[in-house]
Amino acid sequence: MATTGESSGNNYGDCDGKVGGKIQRKVGLVYDETMCKHDTPNGEDHPECPDRIRVIWDKLQLAGVSQRCVVLGGSKAEDKHLQLVHTKDHVKLVKSLSTKQKDYRRNRIASQLNSIYLNGGSSEAAYLAAGSVVEVAEKVAEGELDSGFAIVRPPGHHAEADEAMGFCLFNNVAVAASYLLNERPDLGIKKILIVDWDVHHGNGTQKMFWKDPRVLFFSVHRHEYGGFYPAGDDGYYSMVGEGTGEGFNINVPWEHGRCGDADYLAAWDHILIPVAKEFNPDIILLSAGFDAAIRDPLGGCRVTPYGYSVMLKKLMDFAQGKIAMALEGGYNLDSIAKSSLACVQTLLEDKAIQGSSEAYPFESSWRVIQAVRKRLSAYWPSLADELSWKLIDQKTPTPSILISSSDSETEDEANEILDQMSKLSIENHQVDTAPTSWRADLAKVDIWYASYGSNMWKPRFLCYIQGGQAEGMRKACVGSMDKSPPKEIVWETFPNRLFFGRESTVTWGVGGVAFTNPLATPDDQTHMCLYRITLEQFNDVLSQENALNVDSETPLFDLAALQLVESKGSIPLEAASSGWYGNVVCLGKESDVPILTMTCTVSAVEKFKSGEIPLRPPAKSYANTLIRGLVEGGRFSETEAEAYIDTAASKPL
Repeated sequence: MATTGESSGNNYGDCDGKVGGKIQRKVGLVYDETMCKHDTPNGEDHPECPDRIRVIWDKLQLAGVSQRCVVLGGSKAEDKHLQLVHTKDHVKLVKSLSTKQKDYRRNRIASQLNSIYLNGGSSEAAYLAAGSVVEVAEKVAEGELDSGFAIVRPPGHHAEADEAMGFCLFNNVAVAASYLLNERPDLGIKKILIVDWDVHHGNGTQKMFWKDPRVLFFSVHRHEYGGFYPAGDDGYYSMVGEGTGEGFNINVPWEHGRCGDADYLAAWDHILIPVAKEFNPDIILLSAGFDAAIRDPLGGCRVTPYGYSVMLKKLMDFAQGKIAMALEGGYNLDSIAKSSLACVQTLLEDKAIQGSSEAYPFESSWRVIQAVRKRLSAYWPSLADELSWKLIDQKTPTPSILISSSDSETEDEANEILDQMSKLSIENHQVDTAPTSWRADLAKVDIWYASYGSNMWKPRFLCYIQGGQAEGMRKACVGSMDKSPPKEIVWETFPNRLFFGRESTVTWGVGGVAFTNPLATPDDQTHMCLYRITLEQFNDVLSQENALNVDSETPLFDLAALQLVESKGSIPLEAASSGWYGNVVCLGKESDVPILTMTCTVSAVEKFKSGEIPLRPPAKSYANTLIRGLVEGGRFSETEAEAYIDTAASKPL
């Protein structure tokens, strides 16, 4: 392990060699366990904890990625470099925090600052964090590295010239940018693009380069009209810089939480990328906070590792791919580890990260993007044209619920709670790192999932397992936590009535979707495609079908429920009672493995019969998907499949 002050530059693996016949990019990593000494005074829990960098490093090692990178130890910053952006008094204060003379005053100093804790290891960690970012940026600028990632803490982008705040003591990225511009003119770095995708506004970085046209600062963040941390108007899109720096400060302030891949990539494609082409930076410094990631307890947004990898890949088209990343926020340990791994794999130009983004941004995100473009168009001609209505009509409405990619339209209550939590004081959050042990247990149990609707077509079903969207779908799926394909696929016929109902769905448009009567009727036959998957995967499919989160801490359908449904035949699920497919039915066994399907409740069937819930023939795209499943599964010819669907749609219940 690299230790304090070591800057070994050792190659772990053949970093100058070839992988698969392709020249391997030289990617640097900085990790130093010494930065873990910065902790709460009495060891109490806090979101900005030492494990944040440990889990990233462990993830990279386990994935075999760190061995293919140039691993560097931490490097302490010099006072004169810190004073390029910080006042002398501020540098002196941080330097003295860990001295014995400050032992009795440390807590009082922290209490006078905004969202800061201090202990005996804080000074050394802060110096290492800033110095390590400088070192990575310098080596990338020199060409010794193609790119690099400084896995550092404490973070930096909130720290202002004379004030520590928001968990940040020194502004690590700002120090590195100023160092390259002012101390190393021989490197030829004349224009720097700083991209800050942390969920919070980079107020400190913005202020440090407010009047500097050599630095284009871009921050995309949750803002809520100034109500989200760090609060106030600094993060508003009207804040564009001053003097010669006017137009070189770009803020994209989301109006609410829940923004995900589609929203961020729209900001990239329609603001950042066109401006970056005009600016033509010599290097990119990335304030890589991962607190906009899905499940982060402070951010309340939904960016996936795939989303981060795509954003980073787009940035690699500039400055010959010279990118120096520095860790900022990110407080869900699993999310920051996976997101960091995806980014390092992207820097290494590994095979593209598998995943899919939501189909469309929020309606409010388009509104923000248009406002930013209009405000900045005077400085950047590429933003002058109005976005086409055809483009911005592809949107997700912005009401208090987030419509899912399932055929069931229900409120995303879990994210409502997360949304409310994220509005609380940033200092009052605790990170829940409890493992979801139920997944390990349910991953050991196989079941057959019997599909009678669009999931009969394998490419559509795989959307629920691996994420993405198939032909005809208007929305993408999140996918299962376990993306392993089905172990086996068989077809069977069951004596349950197939019918179509409901007005419309967000996935297929106007028209009904498939249901089966949970009660068997000997005169009916429904053809079903059976996928052998794990009970864990079945839970994730069940969640997506009912517009619920797949990252729940508890399963919808556990081992006790499996035993119960095998004995009773069907059981309604209270947690999915507002969804359309909240009833799990056991259809028997195949190879001694239980066959499960999901449908509506018996009471819902009665409502279909009475007309309280409408019966409707399926939308054309939806019907075509069922037909393709039946034909490609070898069950019917196309003509026979069409007749089967038509009969089910027209025959009275």
